[in-house]
Amino acid sequence: MEEEQREASAAAAEQAANEAETADAAAEELAQEEQAPGADPRIAELEKQLEEANNRYLRAQADFDNFRRRTLKEKEELAQYASLKLIGQLLPVVDNFGRALQTGGEQGDLQSYSKGIEMIHRQLWQVLEAEGLKQMEPVGQPFDPEVHQAIMQVESDEHEEGIVVEVVQPGYWLKEKVIRPAMVKVSG
Repeated sequence: MEEEQREASAAAAEQAANEAETADAAAEELAQEEQAPGADPRIAELEKQLEEANNRYLRAQADFDNFRRRTLKEKEELAQYASLKLIGQLLPVVDNFGRALQTGGEQGDLQSYSKGIEMIHRQLWQVLEAEGLKQMEPVGQPFDPEVHQAIMQVESDEHEEGIVVEVVQPGYWLKEKVIRPAMVKVSG
């Protein structure tokens, strides 16, 4: 009986060992499947999505770098050729001055020469006004240090204190910005 019990115990132990080996083998196989990249379709799909997102990111980054370089180049060209339009508009004025200077020495008619110069001056002002240049008209206006530069204070019976009475050098606006303040005499 003891021997039968030993044999039964040995058989039970052998069966338990076999079951343990089978469980270990199954666990090892499951672990290998989890580690295998193509084993689970969800993992493969996620890896594919990650790769696609990474590629989109790299393309977007390259597109942004190209955009930045292109806008920087356009900005440099704009700054370099900003006066191109104005120069093109001033060339006819320069041509007219050249013609006036050529004929000024040949003709003795000073009145027609003077009239031609006035016409060229008017043409020049038309070009400048079309670009937004305006001359200030400060006489009779209160002194404003933002747009006027007082160079002298004078006594005046006609104007109260702090009023511009005379312009020594005209001031100019370019659109809404002062590009040169007017030099003025102010009543004191």
